[in-house]
Amino acid sequence: MGRAARRRGIVRGRASDQAGFTRGIVRGRASDQAGFTLVEVMVALLIFGMLAAAGVAVLSFSVRAQGATGAKFDDLAGMERTAAIMAADLGQALARPARDEAGTLRPALAGEADGVALVRGGWSNLDAAARPGAQKVRYRLSPRGWERVAYLQLDGAAPLDPALLVPGVRAARLRYRYRGAWSDRWDGAVGVPLPDAVELTLVRGGGIAYRQIFLVGTGYAPQPAAGTPPGNGVAGAAG
Repeated sequence: MGRAARRRGIVRGRASDQAGFTRGIVRGRASDQAGFTLVEVMVALLIFGMLAAAGVAVLSFSVRAQGATGAKFDDLAGMERTAAIMAADLGQALARPARDEAGTLRPALAGEADGVALVRGGWSNLDAAARPGAQKVRYRLSPRGWERVAYLQLDGAAPLDPALLVPGVRAARLRYRYRGAWSDRWDGAVGVPLPDAVELTLVRGGGIAYRQIFLVGTGYAPQPAAGTPPGNGVAGAAG
């Protein structure tokens, strides 16, 4: 080969090397454009973390709101259950005195500002047990809350375990209505064994107060006192 041929070979080699180098640069640039930089990855992770934190906050708020709503519904259900039980007991109150555990004769309805005891009728006896159809019950405020205590027998029997009706009661107040007047105490001293109505106020934690009024012995009509003209007796004077 002559000198001219060697020169053409050198030129072709240089051209091939330059073309290969150029293709490598183009491929490298294309590869760089197809991926993510470290800054882009960190920004994406930051956005994802913010969205996740917001989702957790919303979920936590929903759980707390659901718990508060459930607790409120439980309170309302407890108050409604208590109102139903007391309405049944007081509405079926009997003018029947009963003896306590010591044998002392107590009025048919003995009421204080924080508790009341009475004898009610209509006690269901589904199993035909040897007991009366009337029942002595007592409502009281204890450290646990508002309780109902029942007795198996009317006279001299020990109480059963108390049933907690409304927990967390901070204060309770009972009032007794007779002839349009309210009193904090009832013992039948006026010659009438039962009042016309009983008012119950329960104060829960946080100062929330619930007030309910119950009619007493709706089927009870006391006899007028001797010498009282018809129509002016106790039954007609109830306010």
